[in-house]
Amino acid sequence: MPQTSRRHRHALPAGQFLRRAILTGTALGLLAACDRPLDFDLRGNFGNTLDTAEASRQPVANRPAPDARGVISYPNYQVAVARQGDTVTDLANRVGVSPEELARFNGLRPADPLRPEEIVALPRRVAEPSPATGGFGTIQPPGTDITALASSAIDRSGGSTVSTTTLPPASGTTAAATPAARPAAAATAAPQVGIEPTRHKVVRGETAFTVSRLYNVSVRSLAEWNGLGPDYTIREGQYLLIPVPDAEAPVRSAAVVAPPGTGSATPVPPSSATPLPAETPRPAAAPAPASVAPNLGATQTPAARNAQLATPVQGTVIRDYQKGKNEGLDIQAPSGTPIVAAEAGTVAAITASADQVPIIVIRHPDNLLTVYANVEGATVKKDDKVTRGQKIAQIRAGSSNYLHFEVRKGFDSVDPTPYLAPR
Repeated sequence: MPQTSRRHRHALPAGQFLRRAILTGTALGLLAACDRPLDFDLRGNFGNTLDTAEASRQPVANRPAPDARGVISYPNYQVAVARQGDTVTDLANRVGVSPEELARFNGLRPADPLRPEEIVALPRRVAEPSPATGGFGTIQPPGTDITALASSAIDRSGGSTVSTTTLPPASGTTAAATPAARPAAAATAAPQVGIEPTRHKVVRGETAFTVSRLYNVSVRSLAEWNGLGPDYTIREGQYLLIPVPDAEAPVRSAAVVAPPGTGSATPVPPSSATPLPAETPRPAAAPAPASVAPNLGATQTPAARNAQLATPVQGTVIRDYQKGKNEGLDIQAPSGTPIVAAEAGTVAAITASADQVPIIVIRHPDNLLTVYANVEGATVKKDDKVTRGQKIAQIRAGSSNYLHFEVRKGFDSVDPTPYLAPR
């Protein structure tokens, strides 16, 4: 491929290299999309490799239930849970903060729509959950005497009977979420107990996959706790709650090792008084007749390539494949240069990083996948059938005008160069 000469390579600026590394991490999370659902945790059984899914599964606690406003209150911060049809303004008005302040704190705009169950960080504390709002105070750390805490709260109320008032349901609120639907439970509820999660603020270039690996949690649990969409997209400035372990999950007992001296009895050594039986040595075997070694070089066929892939873009390779450091080729080309499918196949996934840079994964026969990252103007969508040489995107505008191209054989990345057909 003369267009991809190595003669003019140069190092990427630090910012571009970091973005490429993050994009690669996202592609890794998508590469399990073979003939099964995407294995976002990278623990699936690829081919005949060892399946470690059961051994690596970490029990995760459920996210605490919010009060009727959607507020979850921890000792050091509060968050709110959005409802179906909410905008930032709707949520702000319901919890009692300024829409502009709430939007600015979360990298949003007041009119932006929110997903159901999406977590939004509160910029300052609002009224604590109470029986009147369908909750009961701040979530208490494990080990707190909840009974004593509840009794103390009743004592402080002067011994009077706790009463509730039926509130009119807010717009779009389900009956189960309103105080009217659970006045008795709210009046007698005890504070929830749980570990305060780490609160992570998303920075440019991060993805749900890189965040989940950073904290060693599954991306599914991260999505469930934070109400992420089906594509697991996150945004710069967003606050994520990192799932906490399930404190009530059974702990696997360690194997019991017998103390020294309590194992099986030591075998009795041979007696010096009783000699061993005499051995009669066997005669040596006759030497095998000499044979002429076959000339394997005369019959061996030349090694053939596993696949012939078309070069995805005409440009200059500025960074080579290096296992563990650069899982593909970085090919620089003028902005707007077409990027084509290296071979016929099916679009397995299209996702984006936190700065909304598309990543395209195409599945080919023989468990082969190709990844096209740092692109723009995608012309295909998930499950589309593509042909070899079909345009799927183009090189980005600006200084990041290069394609990060990977070839994956099942789980493992391979050097794309031997797969690329000469032009």
